[in-house]
Amino acid sequence: MPMVETDTFSAEEIMSRVRKIELRALKLAREAFSGEYHSAFKGQGLDFDEFKEYHAGDETRFIDWNVTARTGDPYVRSFKEERELSVILAVDISSSIACGSGEFSKREIAAELVATLGFSALQNNDKVGLFLYANEGLKFYPPVKGRKHLLRLIRETLMFESQEVGTGLESASRKLQQWLKRKSMIVFISDFLHRLPEKSFKALAQKHDVLAARLIDPLEVTLPAVGRVSLMDPESGESVLVNTNRQSLREAYAEKMQSRRERMRGALLQAKVNVVDIFIEEDFLPPLHQLLIRQSKR
Repeated sequence: MPMVETDTFSAEEIMSRVRKIELRALKLAREAFSGEYHSAFKGQGLDFDEFKEYHAGDETRFIDWNVTARTGDPYVRSFKEERELSVILAVDISSSIACGSGEFSKREIAAELVATLGFSALQNNDKVGLFLYANEGLKFYPPVKGRKHLLRLIRETLMFESQEVGTGLESASRKLQQWLKRKSMIVFISDFLHRLPEKSFKALAQKHDVLAARLIDPLEVTLPAVGRVSLMDPESGESVLVNTNRQSLREAYAEKMQSRRERMRGALLQAKVNVVDIFIEEDFLPPLHQLLIRQSKR
């Protein structure tokens, strides 16, 4: 897998990047996602609101017989939607996420997604949590409301260091099952380069609404003709020397990578996980928009 590791940011650069991400994400959340977010990320159910007089057409099963007996007139219980929701952003910070072949790394795009979804959640009075994982679950920030909390989550997505190799989707899904007692919206942000543990993901999706934003680098789609290069898999560290001037090699590579993406998409859909592909050198707004629209129809 050809990847270029990005430079490590200084603390000043990180804070500057967080501020830029905040401004862009706030704009997107206010102008582009408010309606779709509200429709896609529904609350937990219905909360009792008040008693009201029964009128023809009201649900008879909601008649409150105690109030009816006390007043002499039929009264029903009315309800309102319980809007508050916990949104958990599960971000892969394994070795491959720190890499990128262009202007941005996958990790930077992951931080942008955390910010955009996070500010959309705050606008809807929802709580936002963050789960950082690699081969094992590394850090869990419980869902909380507030801008200060979200800015910390953005910063941690950019800065948190992991020495682990590999992506532990099995471990991540199992830990979330253990920790999350109430139904939540979970958004996995990863490149999904490893096999999907369908059984544990399916179990997670039975209790929670699970979405997947798959980050894709241009070099995971096609190889440019640039002569002999060493391709390294950032997850395993294995490398191989290839001649990219060979058209047959480039075609075989593109076909293999497409087949891998399709298998993973099929596995996610089979596990009842709504998935979208985010190409890191392209605007993520349109595909994320479509993801929320599809989720709202479920």
